[in-house]
Amino acid sequence: MFSTKSVLLFVVGVLIAYGVNRLYSQSTTTQTDGTMEDYKNAKSVYDFTVKDSQGADVSLEKYRGKVLLIVNIASQCGLTKGNYAELTELSQKYADKDFKILSFPCNQFGGQMPEGDGEEMVCHLRSAKAEVGDVFAKIDVNGDGAHPLYKYLKHKQGGTLGDSIKWNFAKFLVNKDGQPVDRYAPTTSPSSIVKDIDKLLG
Repeated sequence: MFSTKSVLLFVVGVLIAYGVNRLYSQSTTTQTDGTMEDYKNAKSVYDFTVKDSQGADVSLEKYRGKVLLIVNIASQCGLTKGNYAELTELSQKYADKDFKILSFPCNQFGGQMPEGDGEEMVCHLRSAKAEVGDVFAKIDVNGDGAHPLYKYLKHKQGGTLGDSIKWNFAKFLVNKDGQPVDRYAPTTSPSSIVKDIDKLLG
């Protein structure tokens, strides 16, 4: 027969092993920012969590049922003025429709988005008179450190010269089911996407 002490030691050992394995599995399947690391298994954009400009988690589930235009924005790019103006027009045009622009500041292209998150970003957009939808925390869109949402978008809608984002103001159109259905080059004007948006809005 096993002694009580032996049984207790065995039970403690099992519990410790379970805890270590559980901790390990959690640390290898999720990221600290609460987003999906295994982006290839995502069913839609709703599976992802992003940070708002104040650092709070935002589940993209909140946009279920809306057509989305997802854009990486920058403040000091040659494309900034035109894109800011036309994205603002889209925001106003579809203000009462099931449509939303999701803007992600990115400083990966020539350091052209130097503004910090939070109040600095708010002030910049206000002074630029840019209503570019919901603005989130600054992210990377290329490389190993790219946000999982962008890894997913690029996976679903590869570019003509490879998947990587080529420059500021690349655009992804997402339907009401959270599926990326089109991708547009940085030089594509937002106003030229209106017909595609209208088609998805039905």
